[in-house]
Order: sequence, then structure tokens, then C-alpha cells
Amino acid sequence: MTVTRMIARPLIASTFFVGAVSALKNAPQLAGKASGVTDALIPAVKRFAPTVPVPEDPVTLVRINAAVQLAAAGALATGNAPRLAAATLATSLVPTTMAGHRFWEESDPTQKKNQQLHFFKNLATLGGLLLAAVDTEGKPGVAWRARRAAKDVRREARHATQSARREARLAASRLG
Repeated sequence: MTVTRMIARPLIASTFFVGAVSALKNAPQLAGKASGVTDALIPAVKRFAPTVPVPEDPVTLVRINAAVQLAAAGALATGNAPRLAAATLATSLVPTTMAGHRFWEESDPTQKKNQQLHFFKNLATLGGLLLAAVDTEGKPGVAWRARRAAKDVRREARHATQSARREARLAASRLG
């Protein structure tokens, strides 16, 4: 792991540690904000994955989201499965942002500006997480390796075909 990654990953994760601990402590208060998003999200999840048991209580969902963020932030900060951890945090950040920073619903200009600032800060964090989710640390990614393997197979097939043709011509010349 490079020094940049060693520093950047815990820095990105730190906001999730703080936010998740706060969410765990204040889940009942945050559930009111979350219910606007959970009320829309729960039916969609049930349609998409009907066999998956999904709690409907916003307090429970806030706590689950916080626990997921803590686990993923820990993994990201320590470099354990960093791409999966970053993708998980990115996924959990979207409903968190939509529930917690609805600046367009604020009437007080100061509150609106504050919520707008946090909303766009979260978008910036989401961008960093997306980059971290695709960061292969300079190693070839799965897509590149798959393309390379396919190219190698095609090359080997070409060589095998040419070799078989050459052997067939030799065999034919010996017979004839």
C-alpha cells in the first residue's frame, strides 16, 4: 500500500466513524428524518428482493446503516477489502445524504445553506469513495485480466490451428 493510500483511506473513513457513532447514539431522533427515505426505499427493496427480510422500523434501519458504516469504515481505514468497503460506504451514503440533508425543504436561509453545504460535502465524499472503489493499486483490474485472458486464448487457438494445419500438410506429403 502506498503512503497516499495509507493516509487517504483512514481520512475518508473518519467521517463515517464519527457519523455512525452519532447515529447509533441518536437513532430515535434521526429516524424521523430517515423515514422519508425509508418509506420510499422499503417497498422498492421488497419488490426487488422479496425473499430478503427487511425491517420497516426507521430506528432499526438507522442502526443497521450505522453498523454497516462502522464495519466498512474500519475495513477501509485498515486496508482490508478497501474496494468493497468503499463501495459499501458509497452505497450507504446515498440514503444517508437524502435523509439528512434535504436543503431544498428548508425555509430558514441559514439552515438551508448549512444543509446544502453538508449535502455537497457528502457528494464530494461519494466521489472519493467511487474512486477508492475502483482503485486497483496499480494492479490490473478484473476487466483487464479478463480481456487479457481472452486475447491469450485466441492467440493459443491460432497457434494450435496453425500447428495442426502444418502437421496435416506434413502427414499428407508423407503419404503422397
